[in-house]
Amino acid sequence: MRSTLGWEAGGRTGRVRKTRLERRDLRPHDLAIRIDFCGVCHTDVHALDQHDGAARLVPGHEFTGVVTEVGPEVGDFEVGDPVAVGNIVDSCGQCPMCVAGQENFCHEFPTLTYGGVDRHDGSTTLGGYSREFVVRDRFAYHLPASLDPAGAAPLLCAGVTVWEPLRALGVGAGSRVAVAGLGGLGHLAVKMAVALGASVSVVSRTADKAKDVARLGADQLLVSTDEEQLAEARDSFDVIIDTIAAPHDLSPYLRLVAMDGTLSQVGYLGAMTVETMDLLGGRKKLTSSGSGGRPGTAAMLEFCAAHGLTADVEVLPSSEVNTALDRLRRNDVRYRFALDLSDLA
Repeated sequence: MRSTLGWEAGGRTGRVRKTRLERRDLRPHDLAIRIDFCGVCHTDVHALDQHDGAARLVPGHEFTGVVTEVGPEVGDFEVGDPVAVGNIVDSCGQCPMCVAGQENFCHEFPTLTYGGVDRHDGSTTLGGYSREFVVRDRFAYHLPASLDPAGAAPLLCAGVTVWEPLRALGVGAGSRVAVAGLGGLGHLAVKMAVALGASVSVVSRTADKAKDVARLGADQLLVSTDEEQLAEARDSFDVIIDTIAAPHDLSPYLRLVAMDGTLSQVGYLGAMTVETMDLLGGRKKLTSSGSGGRPGTAAMLEFCAAHGLTADVEVLPSSEVNTALDRLRRNDVRYRFALDLSDLA
């Protein structure tokens, strides 16, 4: 086993503490990675707040680093390669979804970067709030040299989560897109939709992000509490990417969707009710997505490199991880934290 330092849930406190972790010895197809930057996701907050203390929990599932060792059967990576890893680290590889390159929808459920079950030894996976990680080579991605590694880390979760529906729904030149919620996912959805050539609007609760909306390249801001604005924008958008990370009424957003358009809800995992009349009036569609498969993730990184696109990050030393978590609970970040793990050397 390999020893490294990391940040582990401290019981039921919602906080983490520095600890020593054991990583597995390399299997034939494994990489050892020195983690340099790890994004802080709302999922990390939810996992910590719901942690019952029964099992070990090391959050972190969007990170970048450098390969430090390769297994004997690894062919596509070498020591020194910059790499990125997301929230999936294995899958069955045989079901129709895996064969189609959508490992995120694996019928046997993909192995998550943390809180998952290792398919070989049954151990609980421990995430990227640590200095070293060991991962199967198929689930590591070459990090383009042009991408800032801190800003690129959130692309591996937030980025691919919005990239998948944008591409699946054919967003491109001439598309009319709205993004609901301007947070970690939302700001990347805006950047990607703009780079794809779409006309982009942002729907937000307040007008205080107007400058950011313009800076990110969007054409307009719609305030979701302004009924007159929403009425004027009714039936206006071919695609709406809903990144709101809390239960909410979908009806106002479905009314903004044009005939035969689609609302893709990617921000909240949970039950929400839908008024079918809001779908009926215009043959509107409601869909969702989560994470991405291997081909889609690789394509997303290439696209971001071609367009110089990364997340807006505030970089903190990992020793300030609890500050980052507390601020994220208050939505006090524009738009993603990235932890610098070099202080765990």
